[in-house]
Amino acid sequence: MSNVTLAQASTIVDQALAKGRELKLHPLTVVVLDAGGHLVAMKREDRSGILRTQIATGKAWGTLGMGFGGREFARRAASGGGLFLTALMEASEGRVVPAPGGVLIRDAAGDIVGAVGISGDTSDKDEACAVAGIEAAGLKPDTGENPH
Repeated sequence: MSNVTLAQASTIVDQALAKGRELKLHPLTVVVLDAGGHLVAMKREDRSGILRTQIATGKAWGTLGMGFGGREFARRAASGGGLFLTALMEASEGRVVPAPGGVLIRDAAGDIVGAVGISGDTSDKDEACAVAGIEAAGLKPDTGENPH
């Protein structure tokens, strides 16, 4: 299993934050996990809320656990009714956040090498920053918009 490198994760975080500043978003927290769900890099902007690290991590961790981007994850959670979401929260010990802003990172071959989670503004804006960071690192974002 390949993993996102520290250099790539650092680029992702910095470029995602730069995109957030360009768009004049609320303060963001950006988390990059490797393919095994382990923290590689994280930055929390000044005045980013105290739960943002956990939310961003939950977005990234959930996409890795389910194997598809946060947008598809949110769709399935919404359409699956309360039973699906309850079971998922139980199985993950409450660690997943099924929302856009969790984006899988794929390499050139299409293999998952990690995930990004961002929290701080609306989920759509968080997702746009994650995509910008992943692309700046030369990797492919998988938001779940077009599930495999």
